[in-house]
Amino acid sequence: MRRNKNRSRLKNEQGVVITLVAVFMLGVIGAMAALSIDVVTLYTARSEAQLAADAAALAGARVLANSGMTSTFNASTTVGDNAAPLAMAVATQVAASSTVGGRTLNPGASPCVAGQEICVNIVTTGVDFVANPQVTVQVQRTDLPTFFARIWGTTQLKVAASATAEAYNPSSLQGTGGGPGLPIAPMCVKPWLLPNLDPSNPGKPIFFAASGALAPTTTNLLGYITPAAPGSTRFRTVCAAPSGNTDCSGPTPTPTVWKYYPGTTDATTGSFPAPSDTSCAGCAGFTPYQLSIAGCVQTPIACSSQVNVDITAYPTRDTETATAVNTLTHATAAANSGDSVDTAEPIPPGGNYPFQFLAGSENPVVLSGAMAAQTQVAVSDSLVTVPVIDTTTAWPPTTTTYPTVQIIGFVQLFLNPTGTQAPADGHIHTQVINIVGCGTPGAGGVAGQAILGNGASAVAVRLIHP
Repeated sequence: MRRNKNRSRLKNEQGVVITLVAVFMLGVIGAMAALSIDVVTLYTARSEAQLAADAAALAGARVLANSGMTSTFNASTTVGDNAAPLAMAVATQVAASSTVGGRTLNPGASPCVAGQEICVNIVTTGVDFVANPQVTVQVQRTDLPTFFARIWGTTQLKVAASATAEAYNPSSLQGTGGGPGLPIAPMCVKPWLLPNLDPSNPGKPIFFAASGALAPTTTNLLGYITPAAPGSTRFRTVCAAPSGNTDCSGPTPTPTVWKYYPGTTDATTGSFPAPSDTSCAGCAGFTPYQLSIAGCVQTPIACSSQVNVDITAYPTRDTETATAVNTLTHATAAANSGDSVDTAEPIPPGGNYPFQFLAGSENPVVLSGAMAAQTQVAVSDSLVTVPVIDTTTAWPPTTTTYPTVQIIGFVQLFLNPTGTQAPADGHIHTQVINIVGCGTPGAGGVAGQAILGNGASAVAVRLIHP
């Protein structure tokens, strides 16, 4: 009887262990699932913090790139006295508008103090500060709430990230003794090939063609404004026919200060392939040449690359240039319809950085009602990048069909800096905002993967950390 009772008891206890294991595993799996929610939240917030730091650093570096401060032969750090605070303010604003862990970050003091959520730093010391100023942004949240990790006593987590971006100008880097750097490849480059002749110092070059460094005589070129009335130094094609129209057919004209050679824009041999007419407002019916001016040529134009000169008969080039420039700059109506350079601000050389611009009455942002006319803006459609070509060797080009020339640098120009229309004769009023040179391979130049420029600016903006 006793044996039967024991056997019955064992039968009743069958499955208890399995039940206990199942309950235990359910608890473990539930805890892991709950903890995974906190882990995902943590990693998401970490990614958001990194994006905020990256965006803020790039925004600050973009201010420095557009300021003109990298385009001086003088290595004095005083050029950044005004540009650096503005870049820090913009970087802080961008970081403060970013969401990390469900809320925006709180801007902190400057200089940074321990524990603040946004810290922006620009080191203005060092020989290369002017050439490649760097903006470092650190962001953090120390009060990221947990959900299920509270059962272990953890109620808050910390996430942090940092990023460093620079405004990179290889020619200034060489000018300050920093040695050659990587070449650059701007986008949205206009099809105007300028000879390497400095309009502010007649007979002098803008760049040393062999090294890509800025010539010491360019101290007066930054901020240079062409004369108010059309004249010999007004920005215009060098290919002027006796009739007054522009026609580059025949022998390549002699290089002339601030007179450009047109680059090819046709579909097959075009160095500056035209975008479609849908890429810019008001461009319907434009020729490929006009589209390459009023629109953005997405193909990067690299330092030291070869481009073609358009020597085909083109008697309407002057009027087409003026129409395309006015469309690009939104200067199609009365005075001040286009953006302008703020003359109330001191302008280099001898003035302060950065350049400041005023929105015209036909600026798209003004027309949208987002801002009033004559409001200061940091960027403008009137800012364009133009290649500078080497005309000191093997000139004129011997090729009769689309002669090739070599790019040795770029200048960034503000077109129609008074906000008025360009005259129909194609004499464009310009102001120099940035100067960027590049080396020549095999002649003391540089090689390597080219760094893309910053939109209409030839001064490249890039993340260097992380």
